[in-house]
Amino acid sequence: MWTKRDLLRSGALTAAVAAGTKPGPVIAQMLTGAPAAPNLKYSTPMPSGVAIPDNLETRLGKLNFFGGFPDQASVDKLYDNLDFQRAVQAYLLALPVVNQVGNRDGILAVGPANTTVPIWETMVDARTVELTANNNTPYTWFWLDLRGGPIVVEAPPNVLGLMNDIWYKWVGDIGLVGPDKGQGGKYLVLPPGYEGNVPSGYFILRPGSYHTWIAWRSFLVGGDPKPGVDLVKKHTKIYRYADAANPPKLNFVDMSSKPFNMVAPADYPFWELLNKVVQDEPTDEIDATTLGFWASVGIMKGKPFAPDERMKKILAEAAIVGDATARAIMYRWRGADGYWYSDRNWRLGFVGGYKFEEKGARLLNAYSGFFFYATGVTPAMDSRSIGEGSQYLAMFVDAKNNVLDGGKDYKLHLPPNIPIKNFWSVIVYDNQTRSMLQTDQQFPSVSSQNKKLKINADGSVDVYFGPKAPVGQEDNWAQTVPGASWNILLRLYGPLQAFFDKTWRPGDIELQS
Repeated sequence: MWTKRDLLRSGALTAAVAAGTKPGPVIAQMLTGAPAAPNLKYSTPMPSGVAIPDNLETRLGKLNFFGGFPDQASVDKLYDNLDFQRAVQAYLLALPVVNQVGNRDGILAVGPANTTVPIWETMVDARTVELTANNNTPYTWFWLDLRGGPIVVEAPPNVLGLMNDIWYKWVGDIGLVGPDKGQGGKYLVLPPGYEGNVPSGYFILRPGSYHTWIAWRSFLVGGDPKPGVDLVKKHTKIYRYADAANPPKLNFVDMSSKPFNMVAPADYPFWELLNKVVQDEPTDEIDATTLGFWASVGIMKGKPFAPDERMKKILAEAAIVGDATARAIMYRWRGADGYWYSDRNWRLGFVGGYKFEEKGARLLNAYSGFFFYATGVTPAMDSRSIGEGSQYLAMFVDAKNNVLDGGKDYKLHLPPNIPIKNFWSVIVYDNQTRSMLQTDQQFPSVSSQNKKLKINADGSVDVYFGPKAPVGQEDNWAQTVPGASWNILLRLYGPLQAFFDKTWRPGDIELQS
């Protein structure tokens, strides 16, 4: 059976066109996919695309049909392909929840929910494996379990925090950009579907899951984290509403400098983690298409997840390809919408806002890419208010669009008048783990909070990256490791107008000869 390519190579089609004649019935069938019209009384001319040829050469190999009906070998190939395609999409759609499960399971390994409060009293350092964690301020980071009823969280003053549920949906802000406005206050967290009495005197939060994450940061005072940490430990309380008269004592656990992992696996166990959440949590807030993709690979509420050997093999490969796809999406973004400046490589944290949507459509690459790379969503992280909130710009390649190589030396130039009300930082992350690059430096970063930071005469700052610091630039240098690739996040706290109108334009990362 000739293919369309065979016909073009043979010159049969070219000859027919040159002669001004129509292609014969066999050639017509190959070009349109329609069978040659039989000479029967009630036959109907068939337009292109309705029928399929008896043989097709595809990326799946050769497919065979009899009158449009696939043979068994073709059916097997097509179903394997369909299951694989759906599994890859299911994986990308599940990245938020499974990465959140990695966060949860890591925290719960420290101690039980509701009574254990991990806190990084001297900031997160490179020993903590967590998606794009921040080493500028102390974190407090804990999980609630609402299966026993409503929980009260008494938040301390002067923190910046948020709540995300297990699906990584924003529930509300706490602290400076929350309803307590940084004064501290009582938050009542209600379980999904709660219809009981809602008392007054509380800020109300309604997550879409029983397991719910709260994190906030306190701030340095004169470069010292202790005053902010002391406020957190003095004022934070967590208890069931029913136990308000006798709240349990909290266990604050200092996680600073401890080897610790909160990043979920990207291979076959990914599916087992997803299934557990689908079984344990309400899925009312998850759209039908996403649930359909998960169901297509055997994950559906109330049903056992029991893939056969064929499907296990497909799922294992789909997880690997899904992870690789997320890396391609995030590290080599295609499309101008992911860049803050049209002429340089600074990448936006959010494409389509914190909901990753445009005109009601989910921006799938933005959604999957972000949750592969980062932790936490809140409108405050995408605020356009002058002097409030924060802005994030990422850089994954150098000025010539080449990977950032840990064995080479680079420089980043930040022009004068960096547009911040508070402070800025540049943190180096490992492309493998999306966590702080592990080197000889406890904090792989350069920040305006460092009083020893070298500032040029015109007010600009040069930041250096490489295995060894340039002479005299130790406080402006972040170490990298030969054999590892890396990326950075530039954080601006309290961004000013020059950032938003793009009159302040940081350079790309330049390879140094």
